[in-house]
Amino acid sequence: MKVYTKTGDKGMTALFGGKRVAKDNLQIEAYGTVDELNAFLGSLISYIDEVEILKELKPIQSTLFDIGAHLASDGKATDYLPEIKEDLIQKLEASMDNMTKSLPELKNFIMPGGNQRISAAHICRTVCRRTERRVVALQQELPIPQIIIVYLNRLSDYFFVLSRYLCVLDNIDEVKWNPK
Repeated sequence: MKVYTKTGDKGMTALFGGKRVAKDNLQIEAYGTVDELNAFLGSLISYIDEVEILKELKPIQSTLFDIGAHLASDGKATDYLPEIKEDLIQKLEASMDNMTKSLPELKNFIMPGGNQRISAAHICRTVCRRTERRVVALQQELPIPQIIIVYLNRLSDYFFVLSRYLCVLDNIDEVKWNPK
């Protein structure tokens, strides 16, 4: 099977269910940003050796695919969409609570950076925030399950805590923002 179909050559693409829309449609922008987040998460994973962290990150990639499927749906094929469950949010919160036990008290804003994997976690955080904004914009026009927005909000928090936790694991001082 060929990857290219030529059906998008005029700036149109199909949603899950078959409806054709412009490639700058809010739905395409929303699930495209989820895909971008997932690609950055794949990059972050390539820097992670810790088994416990990998056990958290790899399922997040699958959840992002599930979210992308919801956002790519034209509303007709909803029976085939994977369920986004509340326990996914609880897992993120439990992980953040666990990592936070090892972290110094947060007294300053933190500059992104430190090493490649810390920076990758910060990139995931910021792309996740953008993803959340795109999905909120889409929710103004289409019914989007609220749990998706809650999950993305919590996920960006998770990436922030993970970036701090990686600083601890790598014995790297956080770069604090010092306003002039």
